[in-house]
Amino acid sequence: MLTIPRELVDKIIAHAWADHPDEACGVIAGPAGSDRPERFIPMENAERSPTFYRFDSMEQFRVWREMDDRDEEPVVVYHSHTSTEAYPSRTDVTYASEPNAHYVLVSTADPDNVQFRSFRVLDGVVTEEKVDIIPA
Repeated sequence: MLTIPRELVDKIIAHAWADHPDEACGVIAGPAGSDRPERFIPMENAERSPTFYRFDSMEQFRVWREMDDRDEEPVVVYHSHTSTEAYPSRTDVTYASEPNAHYVLVSTADPDNVQFRSFRVLDGVVTEEKVDIIPA
């Protein structure tokens, strides 16, 4: 189960809308081993695409090194889908390289019904998990 503060959920959704119609992406760092998302880190979608995202390799290197220096890890890896449901695509599963991370997807396909879902992806197996949003 992903337990996440409302403020971080709102930031992810706002980032998804800000980058729409392209996919948005980023991470939420937390203390290593805590499973506690705390620090919101929006990142650039190097593909600038409505159907695909990829972290810029230099930005990713910098962010991961910064997390390492702060004794943090990526607790949440998030991105948006702009025209499909919030469910990992085959490409998303292929790129899921953080075994302990929660993979959050936001769908902005329907402006009246934004989907916010979380998954675990391990060895190519996708498992949806409950999201517990902590009120502000």
